[in-house]
Amino acid sequence: MTDARPGKIRERTCIGCRKRSSPTDLLRMTVSGGLVLPDPERRAPGRGAHVHPTIECFELAVRRKAFPRAFKVPGPLEATGLRDHIGGKQ
Repeated sequence: MTDARPGKIRERTCIGCRKRSSPTDLLRMTVSGGLVLPDPERRAPGRGAHVHPTIECFELAVRRKAFPRAFKVPGPLEATGLRDHIGGKQ
């Protein structure tokens, strides 16, 4: 995806804290088979969502039940692997 307007800065919203940031400051995630998977390369197909790579933003997203809403899927999603990925970076 390219933006035809020169000088346009891309921003994404963290599903945890709801603050807008550059995509390079956020961790992209995708969902596969009911699991939320980290996509640090930002290359996985399908709908993506973004979160700051901090435990605080991750826990806010869990508390707000933001994962199913962001991925537009019914029911809860398993995000333990994502928590382990974020926790390992701190």
